[in-house]
Amino acid sequence: AGVVVAWRPPKGKCPLRCSCSKDSALCEGSPDLPVSFSPNLLSLSFVRTGVTQLKAGSFLRIPSLHLLLFTSNSFSVIEDDAFAGLSHLQYLFIEDNEIGSISKNALRGLRSLTHLSLANNHLEALPRFLFRGLETLTHVDLRGNPFQCDCRVLWLLQWMPTVNASVGTGACAGPAALSHMQLRHLDPETFKCRAIELSWFQTVGESALSVEPFSYEGEPHIVLAQPFAGRCLILSWDYSLQRFRPEEELPAPSVVSCKPLVLGPSLFVLAARLWGGSQLWARPSPGLRLAPTQTLAPRRLLRPNDAELLWLEGQPCFVVADASKAGSTTLLCRDGPGFYPHQSLHAWHRDTDAEALELDGRPHLLLASASQRPVLFHWTGGRFERRTDIPEAEDVYATRHFQAGGDVFLCLTRYIGDSMVMRWDGSMFRLLQQLPSRGAHVFQPLLIARDQLAILGSDFAFSQVLRLEPDKGLLEPLQELGPPALVAPRAFAHITMAGRRFLFAACFKGPTQIYQHHEIDLSA
Repeated sequence: AGVVVAWRPPKGKCPLRCSCSKDSALCEGSPDLPVSFSPNLLSLSFVRTGVTQLKAGSFLRIPSLHLLLFTSNSFSVIEDDAFAGLSHLQYLFIEDNEIGSISKNALRGLRSLTHLSLANNHLEALPRFLFRGLETLTHVDLRGNPFQCDCRVLWLLQWMPTVNASVGTGACAGPAALSHMQLRHLDPETFKCRAIELSWFQTVGESALSVEPFSYEGEPHIVLAQPFAGRCLILSWDYSLQRFRPEEELPAPSVVSCKPLVLGPSLFVLAARLWGGSQLWARPSPGLRLAPTQTLAPRRLLRPNDAELLWLEGQPCFVVADASKAGSTTLLCRDGPGFYPHQSLHAWHRDTDAEALELDGRPHLLLASASQRPVLFHWTGGRFERRTDIPEAEDVYATRHFQAGGDVFLCLTRYIGDSMVMRWDGSMFRLLQQLPSRGAHVFQPLLIARDQLAILGSDFAFSQVLRLEPDKGLLEPLQELGPPALVAPRAFAHITMAGRRFLFAACFKGPTQIYQHHEIDLSA
């Protein structure tokens, strides 16, 4: 390529500032593109030209090319389909130029290409799928470029082991921590190139104290406890409108929690109420409406504050935390058609929250109260017995647990001060992390897709979304929820519907807000 002999093609087949032989040409200076050469030309070289960019279709008039070389030119951009029509091209050398940008479809159609060099340019990154369709590549040279070894190079690191080609990549120019490191020595597993975002999707009118997901007849549902509206509101997905819509409501004045239970074709909903007695609603089979079937422990549940579902020895049970001095937290287990008191727990302690969990392969129950530290009970001999309490955990309003990496973690909510994260060490929960609380009634862990999140609600500031970082074993800030801002959030839950993931935020002084969970690929 570039060897000049005396032979000249017919007039008009060798542009000005180019020297041509029988099947090759070398151009210097400033030829215009697209160029006009003999249609039988095999090799073409551009050296120190004034070409500023390679536009689409620049070489359509010379489809016979086997070799194309650009050296020491001033162009900085290669557009999509710049080499369209060159289906026989085997060698493409674009070296020592000023290229800072190359379009993702710039190399489209080069199905015979074996050797590609983009060496010694100004490329900080390459677009994903740049090499898609180049199945014949055997040599790729990317050395001498100031690659920024961030998420933009991840696809390249993942691509290199999959191709039957030698790839010269050179060293990183940045970031500072990776400067001068060879790209081939980078481990793709160390790159954190996946982000998530929770964006507002829908508002459900009326305030709510609890939100619970459940699946009935193969369809996901949500039930909200709406005390001021005096009802448990069941929502389902409207496939036509692509939104959540009310499906059924259960009259329940002063309700604080609506807890669903599905047993085969039957649906039960426990409505824990401050006044008028807590009730059990039932739907024996699909097609029927829910109807009240039972008043639950009227002498024990005087001021319920929370309700949880748990399974004990294969039977479903509810535990209702009671916050009155005269009442008591009560375990209600199924007996025949209804649920009846099995055990009273923690009398006189004004419990605010109950959390069912499994430790060491056995059912446990954690009760938080206004009068003492959270107390952990374990199931033994057909009843719950006190096991231990949580040290250094005064004034805890609620507790929620999650599992990650084989460990059990606990999120403890404190209204003012520091909410806490603890980890079970085999005998007790020990402090792992403290997070400032500003009017928090809920610190809710949620596993959404592959992410272990925790949301710390606030009555006075934006609610914070945190994500567990496996390498550190700590929760790290991810984003604030809003706009719209949450007004006194009390509960969070997530549901997957039609392949989309949603987060529900029940608020005591404002409407329930629904956010959609998005995954963002930072390497794209």
